[in-house]
Amino acid sequence: MSSQTATPPTYSSPVPPPPPPSGAEALLHPSSPSPFLDEKRHPGEAHLHNPHTPSSEGANAQYGFFTPVVSAIARIHSLRKELGLPNPGTVEHLQREVKATHLTNHFFDGARADLTKVFSTNPVFQVTHAFSFPIAPNPAGYNFGAVVGDERHFLQGGVDDSGAVTMRFNRGWGAGHTSKAQAQLVRGPGSFVQLEHDYQGSDHSANVKALNPGLTDGTGIFMVNYIQSLTRNFALGIETVVQRPSPEVEEASTGYHAKYVSNNHDWIATASMQGVGILQATYWQKLAERIDVAADLILVAVGQKREATATLGAKWDFRMSTLRGQIDSTGKISSLFEQRLAPTFSFTVGGEIDHLKSTSRFGVGFNIESGGEGMDPTQPPPAPPSLPL
Repeated sequence: MSSQTATPPTYSSPVPPPPPPSGAEALLHPSSPSPFLDEKRHPGEAHLHNPHTPSSEGANAQYGFFTPVVSAIARIHSLRKELGLPNPGTVEHLQREVKATHLTNHFFDGARADLTKVFSTNPVFQVTHAFSFPIAPNPAGYNFGAVVGDERHFLQGGVDDSGAVTMRFNRGWGAGHTSKAQAQLVRGPGSFVQLEHDYQGSDHSANVKALNPGLTDGTGIFMVNYIQSLTRNFALGIETVVQRPSPEVEEASTGYHAKYVSNNHDWIATASMQGVGILQATYWQKLAERIDVAADLILVAVGQKREATATLGAKWDFRMSTLRGQIDSTGKISSLFEQRLAPTFSFTVGGEIDHLKSTSRFGVGFNIESGGEGMDPTQPPPAPPSLPL
């Protein structure tokens, strides 16, 4: 019996299984190159940085001595962007809702008639003939005005029967920048020129203004203000006014502003303190869809003068009319009613009684609008552009 030598079996070295998929491959297009480094083909290079990520050495070489400042500004900007704070509006329009509710800026006495001719809606082009017949001894007056505007330009001009000319021009530059100019030319004292620039960022607003600036001697009135949202509801602002009636005389004052808006934007509270000793506090609330109420308190403490005035008003918006009512601490009770009888015709009547002085005022007016020859009155007008106001 022949013996045979048994040959030991050979075993191949086990091959490690591939790593489980991470899920990132599903996000890539089949023909796209992999952004992950293949350690088999490039051993020892897995520790390299992403070439698209700037290194600290590159930042130091680019900004040099200002690298810490630039880095701090970048971190602050990133943090503000993550917070998602809203724009607080401007300091000039801090009490916009209160002024729209009260009738102080809408009331007039005597008789008034406004005739408006709309030639175009987009871009805006219209002219207005305004006739006013105030109570004696004030004389009657006439004013001709024109408005032209589009998304980047806004121009408004007017001239009255006394020869006074007014002008207003706004230019929007994009990204929240708007330059403004106003002027008034009258016979005798009262003419002025005002230049300003507005900037509205994502969570802040700034404004620089110059009234009658003297280019040679530096005279005039100069104002700068800034308001910043600190939370989604609260904003703080500061305003500085420098008056230079002559090169030898200069006065400066600083004021502070605060604004709080509710989460649903159904009530707004503001407070302003001027450096000359004036404190103003306002409150506005939307009670219903078409009912607004507003309160305004002004405290004056300048020298030996101590005064306080409180005003409470309400506004009701109906389908074709608006009613405003107002009462203040000086004893004045006033109301204003505007009725739109047709899409192009409105009638306004208002009255005011001062119980302490035993005086009264009354006003009535109407407004007529007409379209251009190319506009169809049966069709709704096109949407107007967003004017740089």
